Amino acid sequence: MDRRHALASVVAVVAIAACARALYALGVGAAGVALPEACIAETDEPEAPGAGMVFISASRFMMGSEDYRLEEAPVRQSAAGGFWIDSHDVTNAQFARFVRETGYLTVAERPHASHSDPRPGSFVFVAPSEIADLDDVSQWWRFVPGADWRHPEGPQSGIAHRMNHPVVQVAYEDAEAYARWAGHSLPSETQWELAARGGLDGARFNWGNQNDSDENPQSNHWRGIFPTLNLGSKGFKGTSPVGCFPPNGYGLYDMAGNVWQWTEDAWGGRASSGSVATPASLRSQFRVIKGGSFLCATNFCMRYRPAARQPGDASIGTSHIGFRTVLALTGGAPPPLPQRASLLPPQRDLAR
Repeated sequence: MDRRHALASVVAVVAIAACARALYALGVGAAGVALPEACIAETDEPEAPGAGMVFISASRFMMGSEDYRLEEAPVRQSAAGGFWIDSHDVTNAQFARFVRETGYLTVAERPHASHSDPRPGSFVFVAPSEIADLDDVSQWWRFVPGADWRHPEGPQSGIAHRMNHPVVQVAYEDAEAYARWAGHSLPSETQWELAARGGLDGARFNWGNQNDSDENPQSNHWRGIFPTLNLGSKGFKGTSPVGCFPPNGYGLYDMAGNVWQWTEDAWGGRASSGSVATPASLRSQFRVIKGGSFLCATNFCMRYRPAARQPGDASIGTSHIGFRTVLALTGGAPPPLPQRASLLPPQRDLAR
């Protein structure tokens, strides 16, 4: 009888989890409340100077932190010239336009030569029912054949109701390709952190020094006990549409939580917990990612802070990494609207 009860409990947990994923895909959150599909007015155009992109003046600031993790130290004075930065992460709608106009095929949509599973696909977070060791990320990361930017959790998922969410399942080269097409580049870690601080030099978070609250959330991060219990941020237990949480002092959305963001900086430190790849063999492929994501919790990651940084394997995509772009100021004046580049990427069947 005990074995039957145990089996029934496992089946119930799996069924509840599957139901929760299905409801989320349909835009239904906690207590059956419908989640918004958009929080700010958006189009599929890439952002441009004066039309979405926010200008950050040349500045010196104190970069890093000595209060949390070794890889964030030391605190040092850094500087960046003036630049424009997207007010929010690149959305599924924007990335879809890029793909329509170029025929680009993302890394996740191509057969893999460097991973154990050669099939097209990518890494997806799958909440475990129990865990043995928080340092073993393989307990909740799974390579899922068929997972890509159109199907973030696998072939049965979709983005029809998530066009204003940040695009995910994009490898570093995918983000670079979009940035080139838009006439932009990916931010350096220094540019990203300066922008994320929103003028609050030395603050713990991009909204100040006070901890985030569940009653008035400032960012989309894991609320509960990672990785088994997530109560959600404003009903969201995965990505949220851009602009659903308050902007920082520069008017930038989601510089904390929602999705990690690629930077152009190579990772110079030891690849630590949180990576879904093998650090020893793939270290040269790591890039710095910033900002934390909906998977960051106070009991595990807590990297939804400007100084926080983590290695991201540039050769793959995951369900919690996206990006935004920048445009550096040249010649002492704001640049004109750039002409989008013409790419010659791998082609795909656009009828899919």
